[in-house]
Amino acid sequence: MGYVTSLFVRKMVAAAGPRVDATALLSLAGLVSNEPWDPKVMVPDTRYYDLIETIAAQIDATELPIKVGASMHCDEYGALGLAWKAAPTLYGSLSRVERYARLWTSVVEYELRDDPRGVLFILHREGPRRLGMRLSNEATLASAVSLSRQVCPVPFAPLEVWIKHAAPANTAYHEAYFGCPVRFGADLDALLFSPAALDQPNILGDEGISRYLVSHLDRELSQVATEPPLLVEAKDAIAQALSEGTPKMADIARCLGYSARSFHRRLSEHGLSFQTLAEDTRRELAEGLLRDQHHSLAEIAFLTGFAEQSSFTRAFKRWVGKTPASYRKDRLTP
Repeated sequence: MGYVTSLFVRKMVAAAGPRVDATALLSLAGLVSNEPWDPKVMVPDTRYYDLIETIAAQIDATELPIKVGASMHCDEYGALGLAWKAAPTLYGSLSRVERYARLWTSVVEYELRDDPRGVLFILHREGPRRLGMRLSNEATLASAVSLSRQVCPVPFAPLEVWIKHAAPANTAYHEAYFGCPVRFGADLDALLFSPAALDQPNILGDEGISRYLVSHLDRELSQVATEPPLLVEAKDAIAQALSEGTPKMADIARCLGYSARSFHRRLSEHGLSFQTLAEDTRRELAEGLLRDQHHSLAEIAFLTGFAEQSSFTRAFKRWVGKTPASYRKDRLTP
């Protein structure tokens, strides 16, 4: 199971405006509408995509990802946002994201790649290209342009925008925002930057501050555990199966395209048993659901694969040292 910062979730809901029920949408992601925005609070990526698709079912979402990207500000990204501003040039800013994006998402990787006309800033995101992911990718590219404009001393636009999925019925809003051709159906999700734009000195670029922030980000990054893709996929499959009861290893293995023996061997290579992985997934899912006050304890017990609420309570107390009710109270109390 992958994660994204709750900042993206809240921005998406805010951009949808009064045409949607913000409180109900945020609850889908396990968030409370009147809580402070904390980018360090993470949300499962599948819930984020579910939320985007729920919005798209209620309103025309063609312009939504562009509005989300345009609303992003450097200061909202904590130390990474400051490092973006303090980098000497725009290329330095993009390099910070390439290295440290893991601090706000576990499902996206960035790559700077030389191109005959300049440099491509590529967005890599694995998994089925469902609507929620496609719109999220558009928002991510738009946010990179927004952040670039905030540090560039002259008007900025990329040379081209590349988007892998098919174009919406109307692309005028995209092209007006990016200020350049937008190629849908491309081989990559990427922005093409000119050498001149990349070499522009940032408005607040400062070598000394930049070095300090980079050392801080290195410390933060060292504390973020990176799960191998197999474990992310397995956790996601387990989470989706839990409402039917405790999943069997053979069923999860088959879902991922492995034999039970091969799946067991791959887990062993990571020092895990299926039982441990399933237990960790249950705990993580339970903690996320408990942060949403709209789910009853009985519902959470069901969604995490327990036949009875009492069994869920005993298991949760074993996991975190307190009952589900106490954990929820501590998380929701201001």
